[in-house]
Amino acid sequence: MSEPGFWDNQEVAQRVSTEHARVSRKLETYRRVTSEYEDAAGLYELEPEMSDEIKASLVPLHEELARLQESALFDGEYDAGDAVVTLQSGTGGTDAQDWTEMMLRMYERWTSERGFASELLEVSPGEEAGLKSATFTVGGENAYGILKAERGKHRLVRLSPFDSAHRRQTSFATVIVAPLLPPEADVEIDEGDIRIDTYRAQGAGGQHVNKTDSAIRITHLPTGIVVQCQNERSQTANKLTAMRVLKARIVEKAEEEREAMLAKERGGAAAAETGFGGESIRSYVLHPYQQVKDARTGHETGNAQGVLDGDLDPFIHEFLLAKAAGKVI
Repeated sequence: MSEPGFWDNQEVAQRVSTEHARVSRKLETYRRVTSEYEDAAGLYELEPEMSDEIKASLVPLHEELARLQESALFDGEYDAGDAVVTLQSGTGGTDAQDWTEMMLRMYERWTSERGFASELLEVSPGEEAGLKSATFTVGGENAYGILKAERGKHRLVRLSPFDSAHRRQTSFATVIVAPLLPPEADVEIDEGDIRIDTYRAQGAGGQHVNKTDSAIRITHLPTGIVVQCQNERSQTANKLTAMRVLKARIVEKAEEEREAMLAKERGGAAAAETGFGGESIRSYVLHPYQQVKDARTGHETGNAQGVLDGDLDPFIHEFLLAKAAGKVI
């Protein structure tokens, strides 16, 4: 970065500068964790009777070490960047739409706990309750690499609040995660390959909501990908955001196809990742017992409410470790 002419190419310079800041933060964290550990070890040698207090002080250190270990697992082209996440209700009618809204709340709490920035781009309310779909961005270091662990179908089992007989209901929602590319990203989209529809924005919002056809829906005809945006104040702004999301989804589809090809080449060396057109990747059971279990790693917990309140890190961490070890694809 100190070389003469470094800033002559702004695009390259910005990319290198961003990478420098990311590596510097990681190095600073490592040095601080090492220093705190050495301080704790020195204190234990001097005051062994304080072992309980010292052990308690090491809990945050363990969490930071887990984050450092996690960050070392990312090697994909887009893993270090931001993500755009789409939730879609599946089988289960109103219960599935309610489940989609519950999942949006779960991810909003998780992003807040992780210190990530999140912005809601679109929500499509259900007829009776819940959401048909929702799209939001997540900004932060390794956001895309981390959230790839959540791709696929999520299954909820509970006593239905929408059934007059209060019977047990199984419902599904799908999580789609794509890398949020910079606006200038070079992803070619032929104008003849897209269909653009406008409609009135729904739900809570400013004065423009429900009064003008400012919301945008773009369908990419070759792939069938549909993206929507309604949160910006103008149709033009919504179109720009929707096009950015569409580019992300097209790149993600190419990534999925590449991973599927790798899985086919590896044959039976690893269990394929489920969730798209297959079994659910994770089950959230609220009745007749409380349990959340990941079908890919076997990781489970009886604290279902804690997971619904955003405690997703243990599941994500186990998946990332299993993927790095080649146990899942």
